[in-house]
Amino acid sequence: MRESVTDGSAMQHLSHSASAYISERIAVLSALRCSLAAFLAEFYVEVDKCGDLVKDPEKSFCSLMVTLNGLFSKLEASIGHLHALRQSDSSVDGTYSFPLLFEKLPEISQEESQWTDCEIMDAINLAYKNLQELDSYLALMVAKHQKPRRVTRYWIRYTCGAVGLSVCSFWLLRHSRLMGSSDIDNWIREARESTVSFFTDHVEQPLLSIRDELLDTFKKRQKGVMDMEEVQLTSNSLHRMLLAFSEQTKGKKFPENAADQEMLEIVMSRYEKELMHPIQNLLNGELARALLIQVQKLKLDIEMAMLELDQILRANEINFAILAALPAFFLSLGLIVVVRAWFRQDTRAEGRGRIARIQRRLLVVEVEKTIMQYQTYIDQGMENDAQCMFGMLIYCLDRLYHAVRRHAKATGEWQCLKRDIIDLGKPGLQIAYKLIVTARMDRVYDCLLPSLKRQ
Repeated sequence: MRESVTDGSAMQHLSHSASAYISERIAVLSALRCSLAAFLAEFYVEVDKCGDLVKDPEKSFCSLMVTLNGLFSKLEASIGHLHALRQSDSSVDGTYSFPLLFEKLPEISQEESQWTDCEIMDAINLAYKNLQELDSYLALMVAKHQKPRRVTRYWIRYTCGAVGLSVCSFWLLRHSRLMGSSDIDNWIREARESTVSFFTDHVEQPLLSIRDELLDTFKKRQKGVMDMEEVQLTSNSLHRMLLAFSEQTKGKKFPENAADQEMLEIVMSRYEKELMHPIQNLLNGELARALLIQVQKLKLDIEMAMLELDQILRANEINFAILAALPAFFLSLGLIVVVRAWFRQDTRAEGRGRIARIQRRLLVVEVEKTIMQYQTYIDQGMENDAQCMFGMLIYCLDRLYHAVRRHAKATGEWQCLKRDIIDLGKPGLQIAYKLIVTARMDRVYDCLLPSLKRQ
């Protein structure tokens, strides 16, 4: 054993065994795929040759059943040949002990011009039964030859994880109540107290302090800085002072509803004249009285400004309340976005996100590559490979059809896109035209356009 390990022969043997193990499964799955693709291609070509079943249903249906009978026999022989090759040296136990056997469709004479309903139903039911048998067989084959499960591929990681989990469980068990220890209870209580203390000291108290500092002025005052009644009293007092001064100066009676601005102009005119001899008029004239009126006017202006300031502060009280609610609002909005993105994380081609849009565009690329590969096999005279590739083209078009149908219907482009997909699957259509169609699909249809974030 030591010599084999030293020489490296053991590692080479292990590498060769793994390579043979993987290669056998890949070869079987590839052969099954080729057989199924050829079956699909031949059936699709026959349907295309038959044309519309509505125009001549008896003749077309009879020809189609004859072809389908031959295709089932050919597929059975192809998979049977795979059984014969793999049955002796297969590393998969029990895989090839149950060969695929189809039931033969009843003998059909193409000269018969009319089928009974019973014969048609029997033929259709038998075809469905054969397809179900094929589906069951493929499910068994794929299950035995597919890639191993994640647990099988990463058994070392899972083993180490299980061992680590067992050690942690044993350690927790030793400190739990089951073993008479209160360590876990003490740790939980301390963690809870530390969390509450951290939230109180670093979240709740700072927020409350900021809120109190911002709204303390509004909460403590019982009334505004200036009331409208006080302003009105000052305005009435000024009006009476102006009225009395104007009547005395002009020597005539003024109406009670005289404008303050007009009377204030009289006061200012008299004030300018009194300033010609300020000392004399201050003692014997009307200068002192005019000054007192101006002081009253200044008081009214200040009270009006304070009233407007009070209204601004009342409005800002609402703004501060809204500002205090903004963090919670943005937190809730972010949580909604995260939950919505988690529910819509469908990355398949049928989804709605950016990754799903990329998957649909990749399907178009795969269709284009399959068309070019089909033409290459035709040019090289490889009919069997070309037939297999045409079946793969039909499969890719079917995937594209189901991926874009819902999105194209939502944008109203389904009819045109559906017609293009059908044209791509027509056997007699020129390859150059098919490539033009695939290029147009990438440019025109909204469900196949690049994501807006990458444009």
